[in-house]
Amino acid sequence: MGEFNEKKATCGTVCLKYLLFTYNCCFWLAGLAVMAVGIWTLALKSDYISLLASNTYLATAYILVVAGVVVMVTGVLGCCATFKERRNLLRLYFILLFIIFLLEIIAGILAYVYYQQLNTELKENLKDTMTKKYHQSGQEGVTSAVDKLQQEFRCCGSNSSQDWRDSEWIRSGEADNRVVPDSCCKTVVPGCGRRDHASNIYKVEGGCISKLETFIQEHLRVIGAVGLGIACVQVRKHKR
Repeated sequence: MGEFNEKKATCGTVCLKYLLFTYNCCFWLAGLAVMAVGIWTLALKSDYISLLASNTYLATAYILVVAGVVVMVTGVLGCCATFKERRNLLRLYFILLFIIFLLEIIAGILAYVYYQQLNTELKENLKDTMTKKYHQSGQEGVTSAVDKLQQEFRCCGSNSSQDWRDSEWIRSGEADNRVVPDSCCKTVVPGCGRRDHASNIYKVEGGCISKLETFIQEHLRVIGAVGLGIACVQVRKHKR
């Protein structure tokens, strides 16, 4: 009877180890997904970060990258701790789990808070950023972002094409008689910004501000969902 119980306990322990191994593999893949979302935001969707007044959007992306790396390290550590049964590794494993949980909650909350503040920030700062920094020395990133924004979203100016009347670049004479940047044109050719007729440039209601707001809000929803979603899954798994 004692022999049977010992075998049963051994079988149960082995099964538990493999279940934990499977969980940690899934955890590692989740970390890879979190890190991928962060890198995707930084590498492919960061063109317009220079147009934002605060660094919150950038911070949430970096937090996701860090959280993803920590999750992946924790997944590997969890596998090692499961099979080697070392208490020190297990302690470190649970400490890292707690750090991951905090990072994901912080990223989710930051994304949600910034989502609420984005409209106000853009209304207060986007026009000044575009008119005061476009084609100015040392502001090549802003210039490139504005040109891409206007071409990609087919818009002109923060609120309308009239905003460019206040542009330091237009007023300085360096614009070579342009009244709007060439990137406002429906067909971009050098000097096309000298004519701001609706047949030549984009005159979208709400200007670029509404387009940029929608674009960033969509990505904030993804960041928030990934951060809080993984954190909730993590809590449920450990409750079980």
